Amino acid sequence: MSARAPSAPAATAGRTRRREGRSWSAGWFVVPFLVFFVLFMIWPIIYGVWLSLTDQSLVGGEPEFVGLANYTEALADPEAWRALGHTAYFTLISTVPLVLVALVMATLVYTGVRGQWLWRLAFFAPYLLPVATVAMVWSWLLEENLGLVNQTLVSLGLGGVGWLSDENAAMWSVTIATVWWTVGFNFLLYLSAMQAIPNHLYEAASIDGAGPFRRLWSITLPQLGRITGVVLILQILSSLKVFDQIYLMTKGGPNGATQSFLLYVYDAGFTGYRLGYAAALSYLFLALVVIVSIVQVLLARRRETTA
Repeated sequence: MSARAPSAPAATAGRTRRREGRSWSAGWFVVPFLVFFVLFMIWPIIYGVWLSLTDQSLVGGEPEFVGLANYTEALADPEAWRALGHTAYFTLISTVPLVLVALVMATLVYTGVRGQWLWRLAFFAPYLLPVATVAMVWSWLLEENLGLVNQTLVSLGLGGVGWLSDENAAMWSVTIATVWWTVGFNFLLYLSAMQAIPNHLYEAASIDGAGPFRRLWSITLPQLGRITGVVLILQILSSLKVFDQIYLMTKGGPNGATQSFLLYVYDAGFTGYRLGYAAALSYLFLALVVIVSIVQVLLARRRETTA
């Protein structure tokens, strides 16, 4: 006599149990990531918040809880607002060329200029350099007495410029170095977006008699609207967090003319030895970056819905 087949509900329950068992087994593969995420992301955030509520000093000693005193002091600190103004100024004067220059570079390569591999390498290679190398090279080039830039200007009878020692020129010098260093990334984004534009659009425009400039203006640029929004968001966030090149090239000088907000946070924590106050400054800056990011995303979505 043959054994009876299991009923449908029993078979379904068995499959469900086996599926749940496999799900739990797969979940163990996530545990190492969760451990590292908690140790190196969640816990530092929690500890930083607690630190911002104390008067912790770098020289040691038992910290005392001060509540929101660090935050109120930071909001009334004129030096913090000055550093924030320098950061906003750098963001403005660096974002515009980093978008426009990258677009021009990508257009030159995409339109079929000869030696494309060489142009792509030349445009993107600086982005692969470490910031210390970039800062050292540009500091040598812009050195006031022996730098190549000033020697060239003097030989042309134009006179030298204190690129890194003049308060009016220092931020522009850092911006020029930053544009040269990072524009390759935006160039790559634009070039990838251009290569994704359907060819039939250009073919139809050519049949209608549109020339190269007309195709660029009526097809290429409108198709780049979304990637331009992405580039703007990434570039603004990156420029707001500027620290390395300013610290290496000018250390915030001359007379604090290039002191960014993150450099001020560094000075407050590691020069002024006020870790609690530096933590409060950091979280206020984090809140500002989050607000800017949300506003940019909302504006981008609004443009897409109205387009």
